[in-house]
Amino acid sequence: MVDGKPQYRETRWPLKNLTLAGIHWPARSPQPETPAIVMLHGWLDNCLSFVRLAPELNQHAEVYALDMAGHGHSGHRPAGQSYLLGEYVADLAEMIESTFSQPVDLVGHSLGGIVMVLYAAAFPEKVRRLVVIDSLGPISKDNADAVGQLRRGIQKRLSGSGNSIGYDSLEAAAVARAGGLSPLSAEAAEQLVARNLVTGKNGVEWRTDPRLRHPSLMMYTEEQAMAFLRGVRAETMLIRADKGLLGNRERWQGRIDAVPSLTEVVVPGSHHCHLDGDTRPVADAVRGFLIHDH
Repeated sequence: MVDGKPQYRETRWPLKNLTLAGIHWPARSPQPETPAIVMLHGWLDNCLSFVRLAPELNQHAEVYALDMAGHGHSGHRPAGQSYLLGEYVADLAEMIESTFSQPVDLVGHSLGGIVMVLYAAAFPEKVRRLVVIDSLGPISKDNADAVGQLRRGIQKRLSGSGNSIGYDSLEAAAVARAGGLSPLSAEAAEQLVARNLVTGKNGVEWRTDPRLRHPSLMMYTEEQAMAFLRGVRAETMLIRADKGLLGNRERWQGRIDAVPSLTEVVVPGSHHCHLDGDTRPVADAVRGFLIHDH
């Protein structure tokens, strides 16, 4: 911030079927040869997930953080549709195709990192470098689970999402988010949740599409996940939080080995190591990889 004002701009990207929202940190000293940086957040988060990391990267590069469909201020999928992983990849592809004429650098956290791995594999000519934070490819299921997965997804679509939860204040909603599946400090939760809230009939309610919580109709197998990882041609940095979802390195060794050009950096912290607590190790690693090593 400068004089108490955030140094970013609200941005919109109209796509064919919905409009994505996000924020743009303009380059402070623009250099034409420096690729733009595009960022994607995790499940049920929003673009303010990068409110601490992005200002560390915009010395020479334009930095854009998106709200994925159904999150933050972005549009929701039409009725009768769901949030398949491939649709997020299609959204990202359309946004990049319509916005940038040169390859970009990608930074993704959690679900956003999964989406970016799939995009980087499918469109290698569009990506210079890739950073994934506590994320390395899609969650996979065995072939035998496919039938049950489809049944669960359709049953939830038929039964619906139920009533929206209301809170008395933003602070109360932040307390609820702080104790979620991936816990956050009170400070980090308050930074994040305001963009996911709207005033409704029940008080302060979640703006995020409730269908985001529905089981997916289909999941990738581990063989498919490995094929995407092997297909990534961009130089890649994996930032693995020592207390995050990828804390058990042995479990992820096969995936780490599958990416042709991968640098691994282990940082202290939890799943939101780029937002919560001491974020300096993440910022230093990403800046060195994308900016100083350019």
